[in-house]
Amino acid sequence: MYRALNVLVACETSGAVRDAFRARGANAWSVDPLPTTAPGNHFLNTLENLEIEPGEWDLLIAHPPCTYLCSSGLHWNHRRPGRADLTEKALDFVRYVMALPVPRICVENPIGCISTRIRKPDQIIQPHQFGEGASKATCLWLKGLPHLAHTETVEPRWVAGKPRWANQTDTGQNRLSPSADRWRKRSVTYPGIAAAMAAQWSV
Repeated sequence: MYRALNVLVACETSGAVRDAFRARGANAWSVDPLPTTAPGNHFLNTLENLEIEPGEWDLLIAHPPCTYLCSSGLHWNHRRPGRADLTEKALDFVRYVMALPVPRICVENPIGCISTRIRKPDQIIQPHQFGEGASKATCLWLKGLPHLAHTETVEPRWVAGKPRWANQTDTGQNRLSPSADRWRKRSVTYPGIAAAMAAQWSV
């Protein structure tokens, strides 16, 4: 008897990954303390408070907040009192996610201290390998899942011999200007990556 795949997408408000799986028939839900910006199946809660039981979910994809984990911000740990403690709490959350009783787990994050403090990622992907004109190195820590196969390569423009994609200035900086919701915009999973996850990990 057919049973829809039960998929939980943690730390997601955009619904991008959740809805990619739902489009393929999965019973997919997102969970985050903030409301979803795309109406749909969403637990307005923390992942810890869901108290996940064995057999409840077939697949978990988690996007832990990267503020205190990514390499670009770690230098502040030596300059701002208390910030290093927040990095430790963020790492504890990643360990918690990786240990959950779900047979297939993907933890996604930019390059940062998860690699040095917990373990190296199983794969590093780029949006431009999945049909998106963008550069953003993204690490995947996988449990029970195959590597994500590239789907479509988008070629860059070349500036002084260096590759640049549509989300970058000629100097390589991100084009998004500072704003109150810049973090939210930058955290949204690119549609090409979300579609690849749904297509390749729904089987």
